[in-house]
Amino acid sequence: MTAIPFPFTYDTVELHQMSTTHGRTITDTDITFYMMLTGGWHPVHCDRDFMKKAGLGAVRAQGSFGIAVSLGSHLESSVLEGSDEFVRAMGVEKWEYLRPLVSGDTFHLEVEIVGKDLQENGRDYVISREIRMINQNGDMLQRGIAQSMWRREA
Repeated sequence: MTAIPFPFTYDTVELHQMSTTHGRTITDTDITFYMMLTGGWHPVHCDRDFMKKAGLGAVRAQGSFGIAVSLGSHLESSVLEGSDEFVRAMGVEKWEYLRPLVSGDTFHLEVEIVGKDLQENGRDYVISREIRMINQNGDMLQRGIAQSMWRREA
């Protein structure tokens, strides 16, 4: 597989190009800040004694934390930047929580182009990409499809 061009244009981005980001470690602070933001104070996210008694190991981040840190950070943008004009994010679909996100895990993203659709106006195009979150052991933690619209020069 070839890497996603950096920066890409409509003419240089192609299906099945893939790039991998650098790693990022999930910390207790990350989990705490996300709980504060969402109000999701469930014991699996904040109570070490509860987790120990339940035999579940370390506290776990909420599943939606994975989407936020994958798409809402500079992690993905380290491999996905267009020189064409960015128009808008279009959404996320088929996002799956496959394994828990645990404090201390280091993950990276694999970003693969799975769609490139020129719109009727001939200028705007939609890039669909599969985002795979992989931990330090090679386990896939989460995955999903994200779409964004770009505008090529006339």
